[in-house]
Amino acid sequence: QVQLVESGGGLVQAGGSLRLSCAASGRTTYAMGWFRQAPGKEREFVATINWSGGVTYYANPLKGRFIISRDNAKNTVYLQMNSLKPEDTAVYLCAGTRSVYAEQQLSQYHYWGQGTQVTVSS
Repeated sequence: QVQLVESGGGLVQAGGSLRLSCAASGRTTYAMGWFRQAPGKEREFVATINWSGGVTYYANPLKGRFIISRDNAKNTVYLQMNSLKPEDTAVYLCAGTRSVYAEQQLSQYHYWGQGTQVTVSS
């Protein structure tokens, strides 16, 4: 069993930055990802990183603003979010797979955190 706990969310003004963290405990997971879900919308892919951290993928609209990274010694995955926009407002969820490969499909994720709220004011 894997437990994922996100932190780092909050309220920020447009143009600001936040760094989210996801601490994993229990059985070590492999590739990790971040998703987000805004009120009334479906959960959407944000970014993913493979086990070693050498491969990353991003949702196209977020490329250049968001950076995913991981520290395997700390069992922690990060999401650095820059130049935030009001449309980035959502609950951000950390997720883990059973694969070593970075995965973009929600169905490939077996473990989920509770999420952390990010609110970007205009």
